[in-house]
Amino acid sequence: MTAGVLLAAMLFPVFGGVGLASNRATDTVNEMSGELAKADPPMVTTILDKDGGLVAYLYDQYRIPVSSAQISNTMKAAIVAVEDKRFYEHHGVDWHGIARAAAKAGVEDQATEGASTLTQQYVKNYLAYVVGDADQDAYAQATAHTVARKLREARIALQLEQRESKDEILTGYLNVVPFGNKTYGVAAAARTYFNTTPDKLTVPQAALLAGLVNRPSALNPGKSPEEALARRNMVIDRMRENGAFGNPADASARQIAEDYKKAPLGVVSPLSVPASDCVGIGEGAKDGFFCRYVEEYLAKAGLPTDQLKRGGYTIRTTLDRHATDVAKQAAESQVPKTTKGIANVMSIVEPGTDKHRVRALVANRDYGNNASAGQTSYDLPAQMIPFGAGSIHKIFTSAAALEQGHRISDILPTPYLYTSSVFKGGGSSCPSAGYGEHWYCLHNASPNYPPQMTLQDALATSPNSGFVWLEEKVGVPAAVDMAVRLGMRSLATTKDPERTGKTIADAVKSENRASFTLGPTPTNVLELSNVAATLMSGGVWCPPTPIEQVLDRNGKPVPIREQGCQQVLSTPIANSLVVGLSKDDQGPGTSAAAAAAAGWNRPVMAKTGTTQEYKSAGFLAATPQLAGAVLTFADGSAPRPICDTDPPSLCGEGNIYGGKVPARTWYQTMNTLLAGQPVLPLPPVDPRYQ
Repeated sequence: MTAGVLLAAMLFPVFGGVGLASNRATDTVNEMSGELAKADPPMVTTILDKDGGLVAYLYDQYRIPVSSAQISNTMKAAIVAVEDKRFYEHHGVDWHGIARAAAKAGVEDQATEGASTLTQQYVKNYLAYVVGDADQDAYAQATAHTVARKLREARIALQLEQRESKDEILTGYLNVVPFGNKTYGVAAAARTYFNTTPDKLTVPQAALLAGLVNRPSALNPGKSPEEALARRNMVIDRMRENGAFGNPADASARQIAEDYKKAPLGVVSPLSVPASDCVGIGEGAKDGFFCRYVEEYLAKAGLPTDQLKRGGYTIRTTLDRHATDVAKQAAESQVPKTTKGIANVMSIVEPGTDKHRVRALVANRDYGNNASAGQTSYDLPAQMIPFGAGSIHKIFTSAAALEQGHRISDILPTPYLYTSSVFKGGGSSCPSAGYGEHWYCLHNASPNYPPQMTLQDALATSPNSGFVWLEEKVGVPAAVDMAVRLGMRSLATTKDPERTGKTIADAVKSENRASFTLGPTPTNVLELSNVAATLMSGGVWCPPTPIEQVLDRNGKPVPIREQGCQQVLSTPIANSLVVGLSKDDQGPGTSAAAAAAAGWNRPVMAKTGTTQEYKSAGFLAATPQLAGAVLTFADGSAPRPICDTDPPSLCGEGNIYGGKVPARTWYQTMNTLLAGQPVLPLPPVDPRYQ
């Protein structure tokens, strides 16, 4: 009677009523069985460099879907023998088994067990690991020991068997089920445990994998080899009983089984499970920063990381391994990775009018979670750093001045001491502006500057007084807006640490901060590189992209949301400013010593920068082929000034400058990368800005 009730309940939604609930139940069953027939289980996303080399894998479930032809008959025989020996005889449901389970349970929603066919197990695992993505609640619902769950599972199994062949169902099952150690599906399991492919699995190997499906954690061959061996041998016995080795009663079949049972487990050590993250795989110590930027960039472009970890995408990036290796070596040679409290970070971007490709993101720190070994998981080259780029910001004031009609030959006053008659907010030593306020006053880094010089010479030698004077002419808002336009986009999106509720750009403009041209605000090193790329691209800004192409699991291109390139500064002004920045490596230029030491002999636009307390220093520069920026800064929990010792160290006063460690890192890198490439000239100056 119980079996009859169960049968009626199972078939009623298909053949019985016309009520709304019945129709909905039928629709749900049909929809779920249809999904299983064309199941796309979670897959591994692969990130590649520009030449197709592996950068990283991203996944929640390590799975490599394969076709039936790619799975050995031995593996199929093993799983059928141990999980459902009548698989090829039933139509998706073991009626006798279900009736026994229902009778034992007594009433609906009470505990039940057993009686699941492979088809039903496929349904259960699909709901748990594909629909539910291995979420605990989804798993609990998909595996609940209740008659209600069994009914739903059986209904879907019946429909599925009408849609697919036995071999298709078995293949789908073997592509979905877990095998332990974050491994799902037989192909990933074959690689994880035996470093082979599923078409080459031997009987002992297939039997071990088939045995793991039952209890992958408890039977882990790495932690419980004796239990795993016993389970494997039991599966071999079941294979014999199911006729895998000939007539089960024949002595020859028994002998074959016994011979197979004598084989060692043969599991590889360590298990061949790839790391699922930007940490720990291949060149992760070097490529991790770039990998992390790829994740962040794609999340903003419409492909969040959780989707990447399920989608099985192939991501071809702009990463240049040679550039990364060279830049990493230069960063570490200037500041060893274990240097306490000091980071040396570099980014490289390729100029262009259609795309700004990110070629390298490196630091003296390795990417990882072991801080004592000089590692960090903070994306140093592509996120905001709480220290400034110093006088590199004078580029923005200069660009705003050219846009307002100034020329690179204009004369700037450059006295050692300068008191502004426009900006307020100076210290107690500055003259009073009335009502207790003080004018903004400052001095140059050295008293040896001439009293005046051209804008071009000032960009090369960097007197502070001349650029505060120029900032008075163009206005702080114009300089800030120019910085954002040229590439410092985070200034317009990052909250000012001192002014809650306002972005850095808005806070600086609203308070008319004269210090902006001296670069004290937080900095993004990648954005600094992109500023140089924008200028070298004739004033065309493009997002610094790490992506060449994204393909889905079927090899079809996936469109992503990327900002288009923009002409943010007229080409004549951009070209003239590039030439205005072309003397930094010459004569009294602030990076001349570093350039000479590196044997530099190419035209270059460049600018150094140092913050007031010597806690950070930077260098931005570009040739027509490559643009890059370096920032050296105190990255410890208690930042202190940096001294240019060998190696650099934290100290009391500080004497780091952009022309020292940062410039040396840049020239060392670019000298190597550009070796053998043509020496290209900088663009010509427009006569209007000469």
